[in-house]
Amino acid sequence: MTANITLYFLQTSRAIRTAWLLEELGVPYNIEFSSRVNMKAPPEFIERSGNPLGRFPSIKDGDLCLYESGAIAEYLCEKYDTTHRLYPAQQPLRSRAQIWLHAAEATFLLHSMAIFYARGNFPPALKETNPDALAQMVKGMSVNVQRDLDWLEAELAKSSGPFILGAQVTIADTMMEFSIDMIMLYRLGIDGGGPWPRIEAWLQACHASDTYKRAVEKTGYSPSFSTPAPPSDGKHASML
Repeated sequence: MTANITLYFLQTSRAIRTAWLLEELGVPYNIEFSSRVNMKAPPEFIERSGNPLGRFPSIKDGDLCLYESGAIAEYLCEKYDTTHRLYPAQQPLRSRAQIWLHAAEATFLLHSMAIFYARGNFPPALKETNPDALAQMVKGMSVNVQRDLDWLEAELAKSSGPFILGAQVTIADTMMEFSIDMIMLYRLGIDGGGPWPRIEAWLQACHASDTYKRAVEKTGYSPSFSTPAPPSDGKHASML
């Protein structure tokens, strides 16, 4: 099968969701990779991607240009997941998958990234007048993050396998992994909460899956903003 999909992959971004899903689907794809410059995507990479917001991932599938990782995931599953293995067709699994598809952004990253940005943008003058202000703010925002993680921990306890919906990777896992990895790696609201042993085991299962490891190897992905790890030429084919 000839690759018709191009994945525009910005380092340390949600693009790992799309790469992992493509590996699960067994669909050939090309990668256009960019490191971050001052934490952002270079303007020329944004222009090539076709995404006017400069956010990643973006994909091109033939003449179609698509962005937003959740929308991309639904599109790819609807077109290429003909057996509905990754995005179940039958209820109640369909609705459960949809919950996690949207919660990855609208719940988990919404609450946790507020802490990430607060840390990086807290006014220096306020730090001087109230040295405890940032810590107090983070403590208040952490309540939502910990409640979110408690919810995921409880749902994983109900699972019949190592993944969110059971024994196999689904769209729920490919969307949620990035969110939880960021929360844990950067300790976004987790101090004073937990423990979450089932979440830790689930993350390990995600990272141990052959498809996830292939996605990381082919894209050069790193969850750390300080580790660019680009492919050798910045543009290469990732053919299954």
